[in-house]
Amino acid sequence: MAWSTREMAELAGVSLRAVRHYHDIGLLDEPERRSNGYKQYGVSHLVRLLRIKRLTALGFSLSQIAHMGDDPDSDPDPRDLRALDAELAATIERLQHARAEVGALLRGRAASDLPLRFASVNKTAELPDPDRSFVTVLGTVLGPSGMDAYADLLQQESQPVARELNELPADADELTRQGLAERLVPYVLGLRARHPGLSDLASDAPRGRQHTARTIGKAINDLYNPAQVDVMKRLDGLLSDVDAPR
Repeated sequence: MAWSTREMAELAGVSLRAVRHYHDIGLLDEPERRSNGYKQYGVSHLVRLLRIKRLTALGFSLSQIAHMGDDPDSDPDPRDLRALDAELAATIERLQHARAEVGALLRGRAASDLPLRFASVNKTAELPDPDRSFVTVLGTVLGPSGMDAYADLLQQESQPVARELNELPADADELTRQGLAERLVPYVLGLRARHPGLSDLASDAPRGRQHTARTIGKAINDLYNPAQVDVMKRLDGLLSDVDAPR
């Protein structure tokens, strides 16, 4: 008994388009044709098609499958299997993280704009819009330890001097800016003493320190007004003068 293209595709659970594509790239041999010109597939074609389907479902590319040959008893290259195993592990981790975020959203414990590590911190709901956007940007560049350090910081009660920076108008004069920067020095030193990880947020940043610094710098310039940015720069210089980590 022979099967038509449609019948074999249905048996294997693939589309007609997939069968034709496998013929086109040489993964599946063309069958003989009946006198009326219709293809007639046999068991060997079905077995091959099912193997292709299984290997693609595991994550192998069509080019990798092509190098494995037609022998159903031939195993994939161990190097390919190890690479695929690592890729699957990374995918599982990503999906588990995504499921945790969806669960937090369902429980009303997270916001869709914040990474889960930050969204689960109750204090984020109280952040001014620029700070909230800044936290969102941090979530794209920091590694796990940097995220943990900043999440711990977010748990702290905001001090008057920090709120003063948030409320600083864009036209604040020179004296006001300098005075605020100086008052922020002991506040920041205290935070870093309580949270050592803040001294090097980019220690495990996935794309490195330079990329992290550039991204954070752009976020600061875009999110805060000129007076606030100026105070932050003055603060950075003052911290450097007292040999504090920058």
